[in-house]
Amino acid sequence: MNAIAGIPYEIGMTVILFVCVVYTLFGGLYAVIGTDYIQSLIILFGIVVVGVAVLTQIDFGIIHTDILRQRPMLMNALMPAAIMAIFNNLLFGLGEVFHSNVWWSRAYAMRKKVGQKAYILAGFFWLPVPIAAGFIALTSGSLGINVTSPDMVGPLVSASVLGKAGAAIVFAVFFCSLASSIDSLLAATSDLIAEDIYKKMINPRAGEKLMRRISSGIIIGLGVFAWAFCMPRIGTLATVLFFAGPMVGSTIWPIVTGLFWKKANAKGALLGMLFGSITGLIAYFELGWYTASLIGAAVSMITVITFSISFPSDFEWNNLNEKQTNSN
Repeated sequence: MNAIAGIPYEIGMTVILFVCVVYTLFGGLYAVIGTDYIQSLIILFGIVVVGVAVLTQIDFGIIHTDILRQRPMLMNALMPAAIMAIFNNLLFGLGEVFHSNVWWSRAYAMRKKVGQKAYILAGFFWLPVPIAAGFIALTSGSLGINVTSPDMVGPLVSASVLGKAGAAIVFAVFFCSLASSIDSLLAATSDLIAEDIYKKMINPRAGEKLMRRISSGIIIGLGVFAWAFCMPRIGTLATVLFFAGPMVGSTIWPIVTGLFWKKANAKGALLGMLFGSITGLIAYFELGWYTASLIGAAVSMITVITFSISFPSDFEWNNLNEKQTNSN
């Protein structure tokens, strides 16, 4: 946003966060899902417009030739680092769905027989986005654009191809992508803390009005914490995501085995997340970002399966039946 409109990082970050906190605070999950729907349409439209504009400016053959000349290793699909990066990103994405309360809260909020259809359609609609974004990034060399940071590829290419109109489109796309993530995390995290920690562990008799006040306070507190944490720039969006990768990837096996394996061990699940996160972070710094999620998920898998086989549990789904538990 600084590259497109000259808005200082601190001001842009503060404004976006404030807007997201306000409409999440007053509208709740309903407002978050509604705005996410509109924001997703804007993102899809913006990516398509920029991609089509790039195609009208430059030929596929030229792009291919320039990549072969300037960055030939990008054309090697069997490059070990590339293969590891693919699986690393896949595990990161899968772990993001499993561990994040954003997805679970939406699933619980849906009517019966809606969830599966909604997630399948959303997946197919979103499929072109990473492909188009990757294609746009590969054209930067052919367009003669000097990219100084990975975060700058989209804005610089769009501004070069579409001028001020491109800058406006990318500005809207980036704002929507940031806002859709922030509001979803605010709503989901506040719901998790309020329902599973405050009401279940601290005050089980809390009424609806009190829970509303507690949730509002948590949303504001999360917003203030995020603002203070992000005020000093700690890296690009990519570095932050890949740093979180092993912590995300290490949740896959604990949750999968907990859902589908009756003998899954709870301590093994906890230790799997802990050991997977630690070893993944070590790999992030010692080996490279493209190994972090991969190693974290692998260590987590070995830990969870070993504990479940060595110390099998006997899980009963009825233990999670809140109506039965409350009546007893």
